[in-house]
Formats: sequence, C-alpha cells, structure tokens
Amino acid sequence: MENDILPSLAKLFDRELTTLEKEITLYPNEEAIWKLAGEIKNTAGNLCLHLCGNLQHFIGTVLGHTSYVRNRDNEFAARAIAREQLLREISTTRHVVKATLAKLDAPALQNEYPLQTLGYPMTTAYFLIHLYGHLNYHLGQINYHRRLITP
Repeated sequence: MENDILPSLAKLFDRELTTLEKEITLYPNEEAIWKLAGEIKNTAGNLCLHLCGNLQHFIGTVLGHTSYVRNRDNEFAARAIAREQLLREISTTRHVVKATLAKLDAPALQNEYPLQTLGYPMTTAYFLIHLYGHLNYHLGQINYHRRLITP
C-alpha cells in the first residue's frame, strides 16, 4: 500500500488540475471569470491563481527546490488576467507537481514536512494530503461560482 501513495497522489493532483483547467475553460468569457456576486468574496480567477501559487510553492519550491517565488497577496488582488495566462499557469503547476512528486520516494513521505504551515509538525504525506484537500475545496468553490455566474 505504501508504494501506491506517491503514484496515487500524482494521479489525483493531475486529475484535479485537469478539472481546474476545464472549469476555467467553461466560463463563457473572461469577464465572468473575474466577476463577484452576492456573498462570494473570491473570483474564479483569484482562486485559480491561489491554487497554482499554493501548489507551486508548497510542492514545487519547498519539496522540489524550484525557484518559484510566491506572491500570495497578488493571488487575491489580481484582476482581469487573460484566460490563456490562467491556463498556462495551471499547465505549469501541473508540470511542477508531477515532476516534484516523481522525485520523491516512499521514505521521504514519512519525513517531517520542512514548514509548519498548520502550526504543528507533520509528515510530508500528511501535508500533501492536506494540499489535495485544499485544492478540492477551492475547486468546488470555482465550480459553484461558474454555475452561479453563468446562466
């Protein structure tokens, strides 16, 4: 079972990033990606940037030692970025996640994750599962946003 964890995580992250790409593509126009309505506090564009920044930082930079520098404030402040740029960001994120997870081995998953982002020590496996849950949470918000914004 332990040997299945990394390939399974890689497939799950890839599947959800493919779904993110599909969600962004399904918006009828770029304006809708950035539209706020009612009690919704984040646009699909901002959530997309947030997910990409989150994964490129916590998987790419921390585990894969990439040179990516995250600007979390901009993930939520940016507006009117072209759909094609968002799709490129998703593609880059997919590549970074896949390449980084491919470099890890089963024993690395039991190592303590280098950062205590949740306020306590955890294994790398635990934090990767947390990141997957975070991706799914916001992916659901994007799906809801799209269906609410588009007729």
